[in-house]
Amino acid sequence: MNDQRLPDGDQELTQSTGMSRRRWLYGSVAGLATLAGLGLYGWKRRSAPATASESKIWELSFRSTGNTEIRMRELLGRPLLLNFWATWCPPCIEELPLLNSFYTENSSKRWQVLGLAVDNRSAVEAFLNQSPVRFPVVLAGMEGIELSRNLGNLTGGLPFTVAFSADGRVLQRKIGRLKAEDLALWAELA
Repeated sequence: MNDQRLPDGDQELTQSTGMSRRRWLYGSVAGLATLAGLGLYGWKRRSAPATASESKIWELSFRSTGNTEIRMRELLGRPLLLNFWATWCPPCIEELPLLNSFYTENSSKRWQVLGLAVDNRSAVEAFLNQSPVRFPVVLAGMEGIELSRNLGNLTGGLPFTVAFSADGRVLQRKIGRLKAEDLALWAELA
């Protein structure tokens, strides 16, 4: 076997190049593993059955501002955007026109929008008389905060929005004010 020695500088270069290649290879493998794990998590989350607390929403009914009863079970069969809001919540009020536009633009694509007011009847009716929306609004009172927690709103903050598939699975949820980009992405999910 022919044992050739490289000059010291060249040997260090060969070793450092080998180390760089190994680091790159390990980093690439770790990155691919991370992406695969995130993909698997997303697939499982998207196809996972609803939790017991998420399923309870479909057993509830609420009174609308027009005093008609809306049974959540009757909303199954079409995708639903459920928005928790209150008249005393500035970001809630700011996003209502966006939700109204989403409803107008996507109702022909089978999307439903339901506003769930975490507020009292007189405040909601007074507000909607000044700033009407086309989608239905129901009253939940302060119990709506607990309901939002059951749907994943751990802090109980408002606004909180949940997108459901036609079969009642949670597709997306967001705490805080919605953006048009959020709704555009969500509209493609159902």
